Amino acid sequence: MTIVSIEPATPDRWNDLERMFGPTGAYGHCWCAYFRRRAKDYSESVSCPPPERGRTNKEALRRITLEGRIPGLIAYEGREPCGWVAVSPREEFVRLTRSRALRPVDPDEPGVWSVVCFWLPPRGRRKGLGTRLLDAAIEYARAEGGRFLEAYPVDTAGGRAPSAEVYTGTVRMFRKAGFTCDAHPVSGRPIARLDLKEA
Repeated sequence: MTIVSIEPATPDRWNDLERMFGPTGAYGHCWCAYFRRRAKDYSESVSCPPPERGRTNKEALRRITLEGRIPGLIAYEGREPCGWVAVSPREEFVRLTRSRALRPVDPDEPGVWSVVCFWLPPRGRRKGLGTRLLDAAIEYARAEGGRFLEAYPVDTAGGRAPSAEVYTGTVRMFRKAGFTCDAHPVSGRPIARLDLKEA
């Protein structure tokens, strides 16, 4: 796989994002809306019978993209989209502020961005693309004025796990990129954090 570029998901790239996520909206009709919507709204969307399943999640992502709010970055192989990372200011992810397991210690801390999701179609997995997307997310958040970048990875203890279980990335992946990984004070879940001014 030859990655030509990794680009912000600007309004003119919506069709690329839609095509890459496919009819199931990446993971189980999620449309990368899990962290962006209230739990009730998200659950109702993914539990609808076909063909409505995931429709409101897709509409939420489409609206954000077409408004120019840049919900993440798209990797391209030639002209074909082949990978995704969701990166935005932390306050855009409403699920984080409501989550007992991931709630920020200081929700009003300025300049914090978050990486919450990676999506790689099967042909793009285990080829280093996730690492390249993370590197691009770091640079993008820094260029946009972020002070810190947070993530919420899964600790696989260096082993492998199904892609649908590690969509937030792995502890190993983030540590290799220079993040510190500490336990959340309430839940014990790993919280990865990078000072963008020092990295």
